[in-house]
Amino acid sequence: MKFNETIDVIITGKDLLELIKEDDKNAFTVFYSNNFQKLILVSDRYVKNIHIAEEIVQDMFLKIWEDKALLLYVNSVSAYLYRSVVNASINYVNRQKNIEKHHLKIAEHLTDDDIEIINEQNELIVLLYNEIELLPEKCQRVFKLSRLEGLKYKDIAIQLSISEKTVENHMSNALRLLRLRVIHHIQTDDIHTKAKYFSLLSMFLY
Repeated sequence: MKFNETIDVIITGKDLLELIKEDDKNAFTVFYSNNFQKLILVSDRYVKNIHIAEEIVQDMFLKIWEDKALLLYVNSVSAYLYRSVVNASINYVNRQKNIEKHHLKIAEHLTDDDIEIINEQNELIVLLYNEIELLPEKCQRVFKLSRLEGLKYKDIAIQLSISEKTVENHMSNALRLLRLRVIHHIQTDDIHTKAKYFSLLSMFLY
């Protein structure tokens, strides 16, 4: 009997695990498809954001796939799915509330010096973006993926369909060109401009 013909009569996680073992990815795909949409609706009641709800449900299914032995201890698959999604959604909402409280608390205690430092850092980031936009296209893309998105060279190579060595070369070229442009600005007579670009050089380009 096929997985999608038996899904309605599955009671325990052990039953489900056996079917997944028999048909591996195909069985799990059917299991995922049969439950995904309704679980998104459950999550959305709490998080009030359909995209976040999708991520929560996807994460839950990923955890099940990566550790299918968990199903051995599940008496009711439907109850397990519902409970997992509700708990994850409530945890998300609580985290967001805590983050918001934390940010409000920080804002309440900001001094004029703190605000000046934040403004200076933002100015540096704007300067950096302006200089990055002047890089050759491929160097620019690699630099953004590495320094701004935090990807490793291996992941950049896969995403751009190039070798890791090519990524390394583009990154070296990007840093060389950025340093040259920033050093050029440092040589200006404007002390304020010189200080900003020196900070940019020391913070982002080494």
